[in-house]
Amino acid sequence: MNVYHKKMLISSCFVMLSLPGIAQQKTIHIRDLLLLVQSQPQVKATEQQTQAAQYNIRMARNTLVPEVTAAYQAGYATYNNITGMSYPGSFLPISGPPSADNIYDLVPGTALTALVKWNPLTFGQRQAAVEKAAAQYKLAGSIYNETLFRQQYLAISTYLDAVYLKKLLLSFEMNIERTRAGLQQSLVLAQQGLRPGIDTTQFQSVLAQAQTDLLAAQRQYYTLITELSRLADLPGKPDEIILADTSLINQLPTGADTTAHFTAHPSFQYYQTKKEVSEATLKEAGRAWRPKLDLWANAYARGSGVDAAGNVSKADGWSLSRKNYGAGIQLSFPILQFSQVNLQKKQYRLLLKSDETQLDQVKLNLQKQLETAQFSYQQNLLIAKQALIQSQAARYAFDGLKLSYESGLADFTRLVQGQYELLKAETGEAGAFLQAWHALLELAAANGQLDVFTDKLK
Repeated sequence: MNVYHKKMLISSCFVMLSLPGIAQQKTIHIRDLLLLVQSQPQVKATEQQTQAAQYNIRMARNTLVPEVTAAYQAGYATYNNITGMSYPGSFLPISGPPSADNIYDLVPGTALTALVKWNPLTFGQRQAAVEKAAAQYKLAGSIYNETLFRQQYLAISTYLDAVYLKKLLLSFEMNIERTRAGLQQSLVLAQQGLRPGIDTTQFQSVLAQAQTDLLAAQRQYYTLITELSRLADLPGKPDEIILADTSLINQLPTGADTTAHFTAHPSFQYYQTKKEVSEATLKEAGRAWRPKLDLWANAYARGSGVDAAGNVSKADGWSLSRKNYGAGIQLSFPILQFSQVNLQKKQYRLLLKSDETQLDQVKLNLQKQLETAQFSYQQNLLIAKQALIQSQAARYAFDGLKLSYESGLADFTRLVQGQYELLKAETGEAGAFLQAWHALLELAAANGQLDVFTDKLK
């Protein structure tokens, strides 16, 4: 379904009421982002531009309605102009007898008119204007769809990165606990004379590094949540936002639909409608050389300070003593505009050719993007499975080294190396699972349908 025609609903996030004195926490699901992003100012701006473009269609059709202009004026002009001077624009010119001599005395003159102009027949020009306005409205809608799609993609991608860092925070916290346990064990073994005291100092150094890594990860997590709140237009502070879909970092997506065609992609739709606008513009330019038919009617009343005999009567100048009306038809043809119209048509043909070429390039880009995304998705699934095996092996190895260290069979260096390998394997597993979900998101983006991704969320 076209994103623009979906009903603009902003989902109310699941709000967890905290204890008195504590700020409310907002639990955000990935599916919430698809609706929340719609309230972002950038997206709202393109939506309003689309709505404004719709009025161009009405204005193009509204030219069928007759124009009716009513006007009144009064003024002073020289005697030489029997009817008095008229300000141009609303009054059809009226002839009158000139005075015999140049007399520069000022006399009053008034006029009241109602002018009707109608263009019922435009020889296809009005229809071309309507079609162009409709194409421009469709183009504005495609711009909105592309903007919304891009912002939704960025929001989901940022959400995934934040989930990954959330997983890293847990791994770093577990690493700190393991280091603290090793420090306590080294103190006991040093007191018993089974381990040198230098092990305790080295454990303290490792613990400080582990805490530093945790603080750095917390800083990155805060930055990502801040960016997510900007993309989704979320109020409140980053520490008030809770990510609901953190379990996906421990599972792999399965059964993704990879058969969708790129023609549903918002970028393809944008360039397709851009080409349609060029076609409509060329059609409108081709009809500009056609004749124009005007129907007019006029009711006119005037007053003049000079009568037919040349006598001045200022009182008559303020009264509408002479009344006229008329109607007519005019057919005009812009003969000498043929050259200009022909040049415009050549220009618009080249622009249309350019849009067609751009559309061909977009087709190629999206096709290759889809092929790459499909391959990357399959490869990342295989990598994630291997990372899981590596993580389990590193955990078994560390447990064994821990027992060996307590029994005096392994030194500090081997134990810390095993602990480092375990942390590396845990973060590598989280990264591999994240990349698998990112690959699915890229596949959905290449298809132009984020449902390919969201349908796999539990």
